[in-house]
Amino acid sequence: MKILVALPRFPYPLEKGDKLRAYNQIKELSKNNEIYLFCVSHTKVLPEHVEQLRPYCQDICCVSSPKLVNYKNIVRNYLHTKSLQIGYWDSRKARKAVKEFVRKVQPDVIYSQMVRTMPWISRLPYPKVMDYQDALSMNTERRMDQARGLWHYILHFEFKMLRSTEYNAFKIFDALTIISEPDSDAIPRPKNGEIHIIPNGVDFDFFDRTKIPSPAGAAPKWDIVFCGNMGYEPNVHAAQYLVKEVMPLVWKEVPGTTVLLAGANPKHGVSNLASDKVSVSGYVADIRECYAASSIFVAPMLTGSGLQNKLLEAMAMQLPCVTTSIANDSLGARDGSEVLIGDNAEAFAAHIVSLLRDADKRASLAQSGRQYALDHFSWETSCQQLEAVLKSVVNNEY
Repeated sequence: MKILVALPRFPYPLEKGDKLRAYNQIKELSKNNEIYLFCVSHTKVLPEHVEQLRPYCQDICCVSSPKLVNYKNIVRNYLHTKSLQIGYWDSRKARKAVKEFVRKVQPDVIYSQMVRTMPWISRLPYPKVMDYQDALSMNTERRMDQARGLWHYILHFEFKMLRSTEYNAFKIFDALTIISEPDSDAIPRPKNGEIHIIPNGVDFDFFDRTKIPSPAGAAPKWDIVFCGNMGYEPNVHAAQYLVKEVMPLVWKEVPGTTVLLAGANPKHGVSNLASDKVSVSGYVADIRECYAASSIFVAPMLTGSGLQNKLLEAMAMQLPCVTTSIANDSLGARDGSEVLIGDNAEAFAAHIVSLLRDADKRASLAQSGRQYALDHFSWETSCQQLEAVLKSVVNNEY
């Protein structure tokens, strides 16, 4: 098949979940298909980043989008009662460029990622499949519940607009995909059971603890690690919750416990958490080094949606994981066997303390976690499922 992949961001570097998903899907789909990549970017795309996609794409078209135009579109969408973030990713330039690119490519099918691409994809006269990725409306609702004042009002408006947009996607696309069943259930549509579940995967050859060199017998540098894009609000909130509410309870029991907060673009709310016991790394070229230098991985997510790639990577790296029900809903791991789940500060801290004090428990949980990831999260398997959906649309089987 000739597949045109349309994205709201250039899928490299892999510091965001949507980029990771898009990159690996493109990589796998390119084994049996011709891939043509169209994307919009609000930041400069470096030549070396483009080169990372060249082996998998027949052609690449990346449209820059000036932020002034994006902010005007946000205001326009608010005045017309439409999603603010969809306005942010929309522009006449993008609509014109994608039409020209599609006319040039003549694809068998268009595969677009997230509702953010809908304004410039919806009217193209080709078979179309959209990946919700996750339920953005559910993500926004959870953030809204944590917000106050004007920000609460803005998020409430955005929540309603996203709900409407997610509903209307059924009228536009020939098929729809999403990352997990809980996210599918959150889409407000009687037909949400028809959304195809396409989970993420893990590159187990890359996320292999044995491939990270370390001095023989060296102890982990940090006791606890939490990683992710630290400019993403759910991760910011999780980092603050960890350091301000969970760790004081841990430090009462194990005073010397150290924490690493690793990831790109840390906001002031994360940077300000740094202390003699808390390190904030910023961007890390090879995140495996952070996993390998730590004893326990935590994902104290209180908001957000979708499947947490950081949990999959940590499990693949044989780290025992402590998380919340919100993060585990899409993962589906067994509490007490493959992960430990704590939904309040006291329970979360108790799990951390128990692992710090019991090396055998850490090893057992780490081994079970990696096996669970191996059994359920393969990029090759999930992309075979995606390819089947795309073929069915091309063959008019829906």
